[in-house]
Amino acid sequence: MNTPVPPARHWLLAEKRPALPPPGRGHRPLRKLIHLACFLVFLALPFANVMRFDIPRQRFFFAGFEVLISEFSILFFALMFLMFVIAVVAIMYGRVYCGYACPQMIFSEASTAVEAWTAGLARRWAAGPRARKLLGRGLFLAILAAASVFLAFVFMSYFIEPRDLLHRLLRLDLVSTGGILGASVTLLTFLDFTLVKQTFCTTVCPYGYFQGLLQDRHSLLVAYQDGTGACIDCKKCVRVCEMGIDIRKGPYQIECVHCGDCIDACDEVLAKVGHPGLIHYSWGGAVPSGTAEPWYRRWGLRDPKRFVILFVMVAYLSALGLTLYLRKPVLMRLTPDRTTLYTLLPDGSVANRVRMNLANRSPRAVEIRVWVEGLAGARVLLDRNPLTLAPGAALERTFDIAAPAGGQELNPIRVVIQSSDQAASDAAEMNFIMPTKGN
Repeated sequence: MNTPVPPARHWLLAEKRPALPPPGRGHRPLRKLIHLACFLVFLALPFANVMRFDIPRQRFFFAGFEVLISEFSILFFALMFLMFVIAVVAIMYGRVYCGYACPQMIFSEASTAVEAWTAGLARRWAAGPRARKLLGRGLFLAILAAASVFLAFVFMSYFIEPRDLLHRLLRLDLVSTGGILGASVTLLTFLDFTLVKQTFCTTVCPYGYFQGLLQDRHSLLVAYQDGTGACIDCKKCVRVCEMGIDIRKGPYQIECVHCGDCIDACDEVLAKVGHPGLIHYSWGGAVPSGTAEPWYRRWGLRDPKRFVILFVMVAYLSALGLTLYLRKPVLMRLTPDRTTLYTLLPDGSVANRVRMNLANRSPRAVEIRVWVEGLAGARVLLDRNPLTLAPGAALERTFDIAAPAGGQELNPIRVVIQSSDQAASDAAEMNFIMPTKGN
């Protein structure tokens, strides 16, 4: 009778090396901390008007500035800057955005964690497998339903003023466009959390394919590097992977989001048998040389192309900042209305009509005052002077400038318009037309 031959023991295990010191906290705690920071930023942006589109009022809020949709230069520089941010991150750091900052990944992992937590509660609270399954699933769906309403509200606040959106939510508005969109986003969010999760990253999201076009031999990768056959095939790197892949099959798998969980798993297991981990963050998959590199290479600036694209990104950011700095908080424009050259008033004075366009782009109400220079006795015929303009309000109005008759036919005047805090002003040079003598 043949005796089975036991499998050969792996050489690393056979050497019985002393264990290495614990590898430290690893990448996962840092990633979860960044997830929390990104989530708080996601909550804060629309409510602090740091970045928000107000579609009903056709406004764009950016860095505290209220920008009209018609302000092309600001929107252009903002979009170009964001586009180059995406390009810089993809070229230099690969899929790190997916693993560390992408909302889909953050909420998908949170959903998985909630599901495991509710299953643990069910095991403690219920008796019998069926009762535990029903209780765990019920708790999971209830929590995700509430979270879906909250997150859909925050997401819709990027496009609709939050107070208006809250009123719609409290009234359970399912009639208006905003209410229908809010309910649709809530439903999609719930289905995403319960059914889709990370599947979205490999089937729908274009960023992974886009990044594959931009990466080169210097892009950051998560690479498996085992030149000595030290892998003991424990498969922990596979078990901890949120995307369910085997990093040993190569660093260019579309599913890999560079989260670093497999790095932590390999470091932890092999440290117990006295060997450093086999999976690392690596620039282009190169084996670390062990020699110190300049700081700019450690940060990913490893060739001239990266310096150029970073320079372009900074240039667009500088142009955006300069445009916002030079932007007037109150838009003012005065033009003469020559539909009628002049009008004779009952008191014998002469009036010329002027068209005024105002837009308050500041977050506070302002008072606007109008006066005339260069013509004795001229006065502005406005019901209210100064005018009060609410935040975000726009005004188009025509008014008359009156002056005593008897002057020359064309009288150069200067019409001045100014906000009460003197932060914005405008002036228009025009001719005040009088009737010719004898008329």
